[in-house]
Amino acid sequence: MNTRYILTIALCSLMAVSCDSFLDREPTSSANSATAIATTADAQVAINGIMRSMTSSSYYGRNFLIYGDAKGGDMTIYSQGRGLDYFYSYNQSPTSGSGSGFWTTGYFIIMNLNNLIDNILRLQEEGETGFDAYLGQAYTLRALVYFDLVRLYGLPYNYDKTSYGVPDITELLEPSATPSRATVEQNYTQILSDLEAGETLLEGSKSRNNGYINYYGNLALQARVALYMENWDDALDAAETIINSDVYTPYEPDEWVGSWASKYGSESIFELGMDSESDLGTASLAFYQMAYQRAKNAMGWFLASDYFLDRLGEDPTDVRWGIMGADEYEQSSGTTHHGACYKYSGSTSLDGDGGDTYTAVNIKVIRLSEIYLIAAEAALNTSDPDAAATYLNEIRRRSPGLTAATASTVTLQMILDERSKEFYGEGLRFFDLIRANQSITYNDELGDIPVTQRNKTIDRTFGKIVLPIDQDEINANPGIADQQNEAYN
Repeated sequence: MNTRYILTIALCSLMAVSCDSFLDREPTSSANSATAIATTADAQVAINGIMRSMTSSSYYGRNFLIYGDAKGGDMTIYSQGRGLDYFYSYNQSPTSGSGSGFWTTGYFIIMNLNNLIDNILRLQEEGETGFDAYLGQAYTLRALVYFDLVRLYGLPYNYDKTSYGVPDITELLEPSATPSRATVEQNYTQILSDLEAGETLLEGSKSRNNGYINYYGNLALQARVALYMENWDDALDAAETIINSDVYTPYEPDEWVGSWASKYGSESIFELGMDSESDLGTASLAFYQMAYQRAKNAMGWFLASDYFLDRLGEDPTDVRWGIMGADEYEQSSGTTHHGACYKYSGSTSLDGDGGDTYTAVNIKVIRLSEIYLIAAEAALNTSDPDAAATYLNEIRRRSPGLTAATASTVTLQMILDERSKEFYGEGLRFFDLIRANQSITYNDELGDIPVTQRNKTIDRTFGKIVLPIDQDEINANPGIADQQNEAYN
């Protein structure tokens, strides 16, 4: 599927006519046409459908989170040929292992968001009211999807913001449209514009809104985007607003492990609901990260690298060991190697989080822990090491055996290490390292994996840190025919 094909699908929906599609992502609860959005209840149904699309295996339901840790060196593979290996090995090209699902799913969601935004604006022009919260959510979600896409296909903002990003489509287009790629800077400009619009519209939504974006969800994304742009003052301001609101509270160390067995905990700012309809079963995040003997029907078997386990092992009493278990390497070698992760099965006992099955655990997209660590990094870069140490130590309490950071000892490396330990399995590590201009080393020797498409250690000068534009997309869209990422020409 390509952008033009997605546009065709969107327009077929608008005209309420039959269009064949080999990718039907809309659940039974989602809106199908412009005429269906006439009331706030219709807007809610449309939002529900968009949220369901975000739990696709090609996005937050699995692949996007595995991508960030497998490419970030915190995950490795013990054997090849099980699925998604190319995330780790970089065996990707425009015709094979292109990751095209990110592109097609992302633009499918964007087209639906554009449809919702267009219809709400039309209704508001006609004098209808009560749509602000839905419009604010739509703008914020569009910013999130574009932020994810530009990080996958464009170079880091602080490295080369003039490089190609992704097509910037914010309105309904004709099926014949051939949108070109915008620059990374242009993408970020649109992202900030959407977030600013969303913040204003969500001013009245400051209470928790489980499963949906509220005002603080918008601010959390603003903090994340500002961090990547190195707009330290903006990142710190957004983060501190959330922290000082007291709407969300950090888990105590003895609560952290149990938090994965519950929905919408005290730290959850934006969490995607997973249920029986979106449950991926043996193709879920849970199955891709647990030990072989507990998931014989899975396709992946990703496990923690030695480098991650050494980092977590700096404190054997770190509470985060409680979500890790013996992996395939330990079971075959007899060497202690707790690299199986059970965040997405609720616990090492496979308790789930209260849903229908243990493979349908909610996806925590933005947590308060991240906000504290964004505040720490931003404070450090605004010459306030006291605040940086304070924010870092709030999360570092999960490692009671480590000495607390102080204004004289806090460093960027400490913050990045804490982000690694806190967010293992949540897809942040790769993006953290390339924005921070740090090298990434891969644990190829654990499974004796032959890798020919990258070196054991890379940095952000390596061309394949961005995905290729799929060849089918290039064939269908002359607007980007000469805009392929350089490493794939």
